[in-house]
Amino acid sequence: MVMEKKLFLLLVLALLAFPSLISCQLESLPLYDLTTLNRSSFPQGFIFGAATAAYQYEGAASEAGKGVSIWDKFTSEQPWKIADASDGKVALDSYNRYKEDLEILDSMGMDAYRMSISWTRILPKGSLKGGKNEEGIQHYRKLFDDLEAKGKKPFVTIFHWDAPQALEDEYMGFLSPHIVKDYVDYANILFEEFGDKVKHWITFNEPYVFTIGGYVNGSMAPGRCSPWLKELNCTDGDSALEPYLVVHHILLAHAAAVNLYRTKYQEKQKGEIGITHVADGRIPFTFSVQDREATQRARDFNFGWFVDPMVHGDYPEVMRRIVGLRLPKFTKEESTSLIGSYDFIGVNYYTSTYVFNRKIIANPTQQTYFTDTHGYTLCKCLFI
Repeated sequence: MVMEKKLFLLLVLALLAFPSLISCQLESLPLYDLTTLNRSSFPQGFIFGAATAAYQYEGAASEAGKGVSIWDKFTSEQPWKIADASDGKVALDSYNRYKEDLEILDSMGMDAYRMSISWTRILPKGSLKGGKNEEGIQHYRKLFDDLEAKGKKPFVTIFHWDAPQALEDEYMGFLSPHIVKDYVDYANILFEEFGDKVKHWITFNEPYVFTIGGYVNGSMAPGRCSPWLKELNCTDGDSALEPYLVVHHILLAHAAAVNLYRTKYQEKQKGEIGITHVADGRIPFTFSVQDREATQRARDFNFGWFVDPMVHGDYPEVMRRIVGLRLPKFTKEESTSLIGSYDFIGVNYYTSTYVFNRKIIANPTQQTYFTDTHGYTLCKCLFI
């Protein structure tokens, strides 16, 4: 893992109970005396913070000039894909009660607040031609002012999965290269309006999860997957092609936004910009060569899918070999723009999974991103 400046590491520590599909023999976890754990246990300068995401947290889904996002439509039209059939119309009502949230943040002794901005609260139609929402801009300006008054550092995610529905309707959102320009226009407004307050920008949060949920298994907005996967209840999509297009456009949008920030804003605003990925631990199920190779493939198809282009300028070799013509290619200029396009790389770590090898499917018409990996993951176990 290559990092230039710092590793922004978000650790989610929770004891999870998973119904076992197979028998997993794990050694007993060591016991730690948590009563002695305090700030002095961490290195000087370690930042403690709390995090939220706009759609899950803000509410005010159609108030104050906000436009419709793909999550607004998804929760309205496919509520059965949400555990409790809820939506983000009210959520935690942070749009109206954020001052209370900041009081809680302060009472917890947090140093930082990681949050995302709602794209459609800034650009209701997703693009400049639809006009800016000044009320939304002023909302975030007041929030950043209050954070500064309390001495808290904002870590701001530009995109946390809530793409504008207007762009989905116009050109199918992240399936189209047109998204790059509209994303950069949106990011430019954020840099221009809030760059004096925000010194830590995150272009995308967990684009892997957005892509898999939205375009492979249809479990998240915009809810697309191959219709032949009947148990997933998707009417549109291609789980063997669309995820690769989406990630390609995400990477190009990321690189373009980083270039904009570096050339126009960074020297004056003295901030930094990066991206946050999810990276589960991958462990071979056995010591066989086949399972070890499958584990490396799983890593390449997950973390390497996004990080290799930012470090080396291209997708991992194993992806290029297996996916073939379904995997888009970078031009020389695009590859150059991607290399080094980060001041930090954030890692969201939740769990580890065992991986074992499997045979290539015989039917080429029933391919998905998951069949491309030629491996199964199982027995999700959290190691603390």
